[in-house]
Amino acid sequence: MNNSTAIINALGRFANSMRLYNEAFLKYKYLVAIDHEEAINNLDRAFEQKLEYFHSLYDVSKGVFDYNACPEANLLINIRNAIHHRNHALFHSILQTIWLDEGPEKLLGAEFLIARHRTVGGCPPPPMHLIKLEDIYFRLDPRLESGYIAPNIVTKALSKFISLENSLSCDKIWSKAKQDNYPDKQVYLDLLPIFISAVSKVFTALDRAEIPFNGFDEKTYKSVFIDELRTDFEQLCFLGLIINDVQINLGPSFTIQEASIIRGSTY
Repeated sequence: MNNSTAIINALGRFANSMRLYNEAFLKYKYLVAIDHEEAINNLDRAFEQKLEYFHSLYDVSKGVFDYNACPEANLLINIRNAIHHRNHALFHSILQTIWLDEGPEKLLGAEFLIARHRTVGGCPPPPMHLIKLEDIYFRLDPRLESGYIAPNIVTKALSKFISLENSLSCDKIWSKAKQDNYPDKQVYLDLLPIFISAVSKVFTALDRAEIPFNGFDEKTYKSVFIDELRTDFEQLCFLGLIINDVQINLGPSFTIQEASIIRGSTY
């Protein structure tokens, strides 16, 4: 099998995983009212599958696109590796943290800050996949000397992490959190705009290399990610999710999209 064929096959599996994630998101509202554990796990596993197949595409197409030179693509690969070799408690989604790990009653009165980078050229996607921002630091920032640091991280990786930090405008997120008195562990980052940016750049490179997008899923997402969606990493929207009596009584059926309150933006 030549490399082009391997890329085409990986591209098809990746596009299929994106469709399955969107289906899990659409089914969430119905399923969560019946079995919230299954609904949350289905959605989170579907997102992780996207990362898995993104990594498979990386494995066969890194000669076409320099993933390591793209901060957002490199971040997705590092998060995938962390989840794949799960020997830590990092990168749990906010849904798992609130409704499966902690128990919402223990969080009564807490408010989570949610940071989303602005998407341009199209409407922001309704789904969000929220992880603690500090988990990225624990895993990839050599300055912290964290017990969770990735095995391949060495001191010389600091410049690479600072480049990632700057690219995602993390300073603006931390400034907002400090200004509004959010504890670090209650600051969450939406990975979807980051995912959109990485896929847009990868798909553009594959298209320029004349890699065919053959199947229905590939053709559909090629148009979306190349022609419609972009991410502006300079600008952020902030949301607040409060764990109050209403949220606890309604449970995860009262979705983050419905429950969160606008807490400002940088634009």
